[in-house]
Amino acid sequence: MAGGVKKKSSPGPLSRVWATLRKLWQEKHLILFKAEYTILVASVLWFLEIGINIWVIQKVAYTEIDWKAYMDEVEGVINGTYDYTQLKGDTGPLVYPAGFVYVFTALYYVTSHGVNIRLAQYLFAVFYLLTLLLVFRIYHRTKKVPPYVFFFVCCASYRIHSIFVLRLFNDPVAMMMLFGAVNLILDGRWTLGCMLYSLAVSVKMNVLLFAPGLLFLLLSEFGLMRTIPKLSLCAAIQLLLGLPFLMENPIGYMTRAFDLGRQFMFTWTVNWRFLPEWLFLSRYFHLVLLATHLLALLLFALRRWKRPEESIMELLKEPGKRVLLAQKLTSDQMVLILFTSNFIGMCFSRSLHYQFYVWYFHTLPFLLWSGGVKKLAHLLRVLILGLVELSWNTYPSTIYSSAALHLCHLIMLLSLWLAQPPARQGEAKSQ
Repeated sequence: MAGGVKKKSSPGPLSRVWATLRKLWQEKHLILFKAEYTILVASVLWFLEIGINIWVIQKVAYTEIDWKAYMDEVEGVINGTYDYTQLKGDTGPLVYPAGFVYVFTALYYVTSHGVNIRLAQYLFAVFYLLTLLLVFRIYHRTKKVPPYVFFFVCCASYRIHSIFVLRLFNDPVAMMMLFGAVNLILDGRWTLGCMLYSLAVSVKMNVLLFAPGLLFLLLSEFGLMRTIPKLSLCAAIQLLLGLPFLMENPIGYMTRAFDLGRQFMFTWTVNWRFLPEWLFLSRYFHLVLLATHLLALLLFALRRWKRPEESIMELLKEPGKRVLLAQKLTSDQMVLILFTSNFIGMCFSRSLHYQFYVWYFHTLPFLLWSGGVKKLAHLLRVLILGLVELSWNTYPSTIYSSAALHLCHLIMLLSLWLAQPPARQGEAKSQ
């Protein structure tokens, strides 16, 4: 058009790539510190982890602890025994829910009746890499933690690699499913998220430590009446998975698969080594821990998870019928509530065994960088991560390693308590 302004052409793909590379070069000293580079750093570390896992499997000796017992337990089911009280392995009776049986039955067949240990190790390496992808996606969504910390989330932990590829415990399988459920919930796919969460519980019951946080999220998002169907779905999955065993011996299944009162051995405790054994085994001590656990959850729910001006009764109503305008929870807040719920359970656990480290390992950086103590500098946070890792790597545990672990837990719990609740969607804009 004569005399008109010439229209600017949009930059092509090569120009955009070049601009991105130039920005990366200009900010190369910030890549490890700016959360916007989470994907870049996480991708490098993830590919590095492929090599690390192969090296560990090839060079470090496999240690038999529970794998043979798992195979014996599922072999009993394959041979037609559905009475849970009759299912056992080398290390004792079967004490996991039915989902465990189905997952490890599949592994039983894939690994030539559990004999091909090397193949099982590579399968667990795949579980490890999938877990890392799911965890990194959560950190990318929240952008809470500086990327350099991801090195401590994967490459630096001997114990976590050992739990996955050298020990073949069922705990990593349950946690992989749990992190999948968290991703689905962050995507707004609540029904699928609840289903996968229930499947994770069916592999190992420790996932129930996330349940108080999940219940709070469901009530906040849907109110009581619309939460009930999702809770019913979780229960229905447990019922369906356990049906063959419930039909054979319902009491035997429930008491074995969901035994909340199981006694732990003092020999293996990581967190209570500084106590005398009689106190560690005392039922009164267990009741005190349970009461403190419940009190801590209640305090966090009332004073940290919900808005100060909002009552618990308001949460029971549908969002559209509440006096206060319902605000969507941010990704930050959803993850914080879920991870804090689990962390509180870990702090007041009757006993923590070495494989239980995976229950909260990948959540620790998020919790540390969500704390409310501004003076808790980057270096101190990294030192806490290192001290926690050292405590879990001390075998056998000592009075000092157990005390150090509790000290780290206490610092983190107080820091979380002092944190201001993250602003919900809609509130941030108005502030």
